[in-house]
Amino acid sequence: MSSVKVELHQKDVDKIKAIAKEHHNEPEELINVLHATQEFFGYLPAEVQEIVGEEMNVSAAKVFGVVTFYSFFTMTPMGRYPISICTGTACYVRGAETVLDEFKRQLNVEVGVTTEDGKFSINCLRCVGACGLAPVVMVGDKTYGRVSPDGVKDIIDEYKDAE
Repeated sequence: MSSVKVELHQKDVDKIKAIAKEHHNEPEELINVLHATQEFFGYLPAEVQEIVGEEMNVSAAKVFGVVTFYSFFTMTPMGRYPISICTGTACYVRGAETVLDEFKRQLNVEVGVTTEDGKFSINCLRCVGACGLAPVVMVGDKTYGRVSPDGVKDIIDEYKDAE
């Protein structure tokens, strides 16, 4: 966990509180609130988790436990175009590791790291439920199936100059 303190603007705090309120501040809605908050904020640093906990009447430890348990949540900023390579069994058997290695090589970053320009970050996930399309890569919400190392450059190029 990073020791850098995140400075939240009042509008960010108000938005987080509004998200919790949309879910009636009910503790059993914690995961849904965290999903919506991460969608808004981009990630879930400790300062954001504290506000969610206060609004949901849940301890900071419980919020942290949920955030660290589920791989969907992240406590570090993601790139504008987060790349997720499925490493579930079907994808792995069909070459996901070589696809992952090619993304790392072309972007010159490791898993969990964002490129210097802030455009891309690479992560692995377990299964996206598209095993028939293995190996699968997601960029944001867009899914690419049957990706080979040769197709990695085309995927990156699709987003490289986009704004």
